[in-house]
Amino acid sequence: MQKKPAKAAKTPVHGPQHSNQVRIIGGTWKRTPLPVLAALGLRPTPDRVRETVFNWINHLRNANWVEAQVLDLFAGSGALGFEAASRGAKSVLMVDSHSPVVRQLELIQEKLKADTVQIVRGDAFAVAQSAAARSQRFDLIFLDPPYQQDFLSRILPLCAPLLKEGGLVYAESGVPLPLDTDTGAEADAARPDWLAPWEVIRADKAGMVHFHLLRYKGAAA
Repeated sequence: MQKKPAKAAKTPVHGPQHSNQVRIIGGTWKRTPLPVLAALGLRPTPDRVRETVFNWINHLRNANWVEAQVLDLFAGSGALGFEAASRGAKSVLMVDSHSPVVRQLELIQEKLKADTVQIVRGDAFAVAQSAAARSQRFDLIFLDPPYQQDFLSRILPLCAPLLKEGGLVYAESGVPLPLDTDTGAEADAARPDWLAPWEVIRADKAGMVHFHLLRYKGAAA
């Protein structure tokens, strides 16, 4: 008897990188789905990673979001910014340079009635420099730029004047930050200039995602 041909392996409907939505993990809008556009380089922070990161932040801030002013410089799906707003952040400024992404964020903002969220279409580097010139300061800055474009080394130095005292930066990348687990004078001296003024408070890895929580410790000597 002739054998039936083997069935072809199924291809995921939404591709291998992510599904077409993520969910808010906690707060007022817990479990609310956020649609993800198929935009170039759009790669939302996975739910598992966001849960870990916000647990870190909650611990360091004693779960106090009421006065938190947040800046999300590469907003993308809005997963990080809307998560902070859901948990009660005083204000969240979300920035993205792609018009379709910005329109999607505005639709989500309208649906959620997210009055504490401001959405700006613009270049992250220009917005950061403009905010610093206006003496704007933030308690928390999210940096989740497209991978493999060396954006972190360019944007992180612009974040130092934007932070309030004790403020935190969340940085996500496709590789670990250089020497992020090393300590001591020799390790500090070997760090690249753009990373030297920063202290890594927490760092972890999930799949191909490396994520870090940073605090500014002052200009390198």
